[in-house]
Amino acid sequence: MADDLFEHPRLAAVYDALDPDRSDLNVYAAIVTELGARRVLDLGCGTGTFALMLAIRGVDVVGVDPAGASLDVARGKKGADRVRWVHGDATALPEDMEGQVDLAVMTGNVAQAIVDEQDWATTLAVVRRCLRPGGHLVFETRRPERRGWEEWTREQSETVTEVPGHGLIRHWVQLTKVDLPLVSFEAVRVFGDQTLTSTSTLRFRSEDEIAASLGASGYVVREVREAPDRPGRELVFVTQRAAG
Repeated sequence: MADDLFEHPRLAAVYDALDPDRSDLNVYAAIVTELGARRVLDLGCGTGTFALMLAIRGVDVVGVDPAGASLDVARGKKGADRVRWVHGDATALPEDMEGQVDLAVMTGNVAQAIVDEQDWATTLAVVRRCLRPGGHLVFETRRPERRGWEEWTREQSETVTEVPGHGLIRHWVQLTKVDLPLVSFEAVRVFGDQTLTSTSTLRFRSEDEIAASLGASGYVVREVREAPDRPGRELVFVTQRAAG
């Protein structure tokens, strides 16, 4: 199930405006070029920002997300007809994708939002089936030892943004529970006539735990990079479908 932050129509409609700096996606666009990927699976595509970034460059993209409201926003954007949109999680991917994908990506919090370990294993297995022999899976994850959640407070995150058609919106995030490896927080959005709150939970896996899960699911870790936009705080795993 998708969090209300992505599933509630009013929240999905303002998501891009409240998080306009997506320079983090440039890292993934560069990886697409580096690997020469022509068919890309954007898992957890949300409102479609990255999928459309690639599509306008001529890349064949499939965007999948469990949040119908976010996909509605994506489908309403210019160039959306160039992307194949799939509503659901990885298990909703059509059978005709088997062995067809050059590169699968999970940007932002997508990998950590898969909190159940069986769901994580299932996701890795389904994505592997979609990858062509030698295809890649790339995703990011925060370093748990940095305890970044300690900065998730209203005092450090509260902002007021004017969004055309929606007026002034006051918004912030606040930590609600730490039960490692799970960390939960609320995203609060205050509109002129309504306050909406969405609760999310992320799983903070260690680098060794991630590497072990990848190996068990038929991947080879080719490289673990520092995320350029969050050096020392976040890792980018560059993995490849193992032979066999």
